[in-house]
Amino acid sequence: MFNSFKRKPPQISIFHHPSSPPSAKAVDLLKRAKTSPYPPTQPTASPLEYELDIVEGPPTADQLRTILSYMPSKATSPSMALLSAHPSASEASGKGVKEIAELASRNPKALKWPVVVDWDDGKATVGSVDGVKEILEALRRKRDEGEKEEDTKPKGWFT
Repeated sequence: MFNSFKRKPPQISIFHHPSSPPSAKAVDLLKRAKTSPYPPTQPTASPLEYELDIVEGPPTADQLRTILSYMPSKATSPSMALLSAHPSASEASGKGVKEIAELASRNPKALKWPVVVDWDDGKATVGSVDGVKEILEALRRKRDEGEKEEDTKPKGWFT
């Protein structure tokens, strides 16, 4: 009856390219944060709770539009935010999201990897392991604030 009130874990997606070292590092970081104490410097801390969706391939044009809206600097053009320095990226330079998505599906090296999205909090990072760490840190802060609130609430009707 009250299942809709249960708090579900945040949904995190990583669009991953296996041959990209930053992408592989980000996948490892996201997996470890779910299974080991987070932050790793605090061995008594609990792991973070979130659903992790690992997609080996580029986002669609619609997903890219949403991802761009989540990025901190909205004034940046799509090509500046999403395209790598690979020579093939010049095909879509100055173009729109649809062209970038098409190019990325033809030539994955044209895109900056990884693309990580926290769909629930509306945060995204492209091509940055540090950006992934910032998303994880935001989840940790939210988790720790939630634990403090639960500690201050009464446990039952008569307590």
